[in-house]
Amino acid sequence: MSPAETLATLMFIAACGGLMAGYNVAFTLAGVSVIFAGIGSAMGLFDPSFFLSLPARIYPLITREILMAVPLFVFMGVMLEKSRIAEELLQNMGDLFGPLRGGLGISVIFVGALLAASTGIVGATVVTMGLLSLPTMLKRGYDIPLASASIAASGTLGQIIPPSIVLVILGDQIGNAFQEAQRSYGLKTDAVVSVGDLFAGALIPGLILVGAYALYIFITAVLTPEKAPAQPWPDDTNAKALLWKSAKAMIPPIFLIVAVLGSILSGYATPTRGAALGALGAMLLAATRLFPNDRKWPLWAALSLLAIVALDLTGVDLRLAQSDWTGPEALSGGLAAILVLIGVVGTFIGIRRLLRNGQLADVSRSTLHITGMVFVILIGATIFSLVFRGLGGDEMVAHLMASAPGGTWGAFTLVMIVMFVLGFFLDFIEITFVVVPLVAPPLLAAGIDPVWLGVVMALNLQTSFLTPPFGFALFYLRGVSPPEVTTAHLYRGVIPFIGIQLSLIALLIVFPGLVTGFWD
Repeated sequence: MSPAETLATLMFIAACGGLMAGYNVAFTLAGVSVIFAGIGSAMGLFDPSFFLSLPARIYPLITREILMAVPLFVFMGVMLEKSRIAEELLQNMGDLFGPLRGGLGISVIFVGALLAASTGIVGATVVTMGLLSLPTMLKRGYDIPLASASIAASGTLGQIIPPSIVLVILGDQIGNAFQEAQRSYGLKTDAVVSVGDLFAGALIPGLILVGAYALYIFITAVLTPEKAPAQPWPDDTNAKALLWKSAKAMIPPIFLIVAVLGSILSGYATPTRGAALGALGAMLLAATRLFPNDRKWPLWAALSLLAIVALDLTGVDLRLAQSDWTGPEALSGGLAAILVLIGVVGTFIGIRRLLRNGQLADVSRSTLHITGMVFVILIGATIFSLVFRGLGGDEMVAHLMASAPGGTWGAFTLVMIVMFVLGFFLDFIEITFVVVPLVAPPLLAAGIDPVWLGVVMALNLQTSFLTPPFGFALFYLRGVSPPEVTTAHLYRGVIPFIGIQLSLIALLIVFPGLVTGFWD
């Protein structure tokens, strides 16, 4: 190993150490990079002129259209979370599935999956379900490790079920790595990788994971009924009324999810347009929840959302208003004008209600905070990557992976193990921005499918929320748990769910068509 490569290795170790110590992610990455760049420059191992290319690297990142989906999806998730839709879903689904063994735990998994597809924010989902479901599950006699782990695991589904912020960020990084493999490693292909491809590839694995979680809880309830007892309905319960109440709670968010995800997967909309549709729809649903006794507004909200979806899916060209309306153009232009009018009026009324209530300002502040964090980390990671490459670290990584026993699959296994171990200590954002740009290009150059690699990495990163000692889902849940729930309960309970996630990764390795078959 050359002196420059040794310095690059030490820089990577120092950055990981700073992150594990709890220092600010963005400033740790940037600060460590600048320090080691100075050391390398003094030793004659680093050319300071590398920093001249930094603005040219950062500007395309912060102006990339696909990353606009991040604040929009965050806004959608925070708006739905603060509108207390989760509370209604959990209550109704818990009552509906109560008589089934493990029914309350299974309802938590299903609601977690629904919230994952609509919010995608792990912290909000885990905290919400922890506050609402965990006391009820414990009161009904559920085993503490099983109850707490089912909530934590269901909260992490937002990392793999599209539309997911993780998939947006990871898809962007995989796309960049694919271009780097074409440029630096001579990969001969004209193909491109989009976030929509990653959404499509992650859909079936995400549904399999939901089913596996629910199956585990059901089998546990059958084998050891005392851990997940059934809760019979009261004698005065009207099953039809309960079913209709649950359906009313589920239909609006499901419709929004189908509209957003369907428009992206079908190719009618880019992830950014789909995210904008989701943000508007979330505002309309939230405004409906604020005034449950208003009988006119739900109709306006439904019409507005349908109009927006119709405009998005049909792709009506609004520029027809500038042309001479004759024949089919008159019909198309008139339809577009009506849809726009309905959508604008409904959205205006919804925004006015949210402004008066103060919820729009609250959601906007949360969105700004989360989005700012993501983009500042992205800038810090870009500086880290620039210095690492200037020290020859990328060549060192490529050589290490090329010399790994077992060839391409040996290198892939090594990367998966490293990411899994780092997940014990680091958040998915740090791993995505620091590790993926270094290891993905040589793997892609070796012929590994980029969409398959992205989905498998996303599943691997999902485990970082559950793996002790720094699993963030465990931290979130521990903060809102009753006193009888200990950290040991959480650690013991998540082990089977981590095993399920790793088993799904193995399944995708054996049957890659579960990912690639959908979007091919």
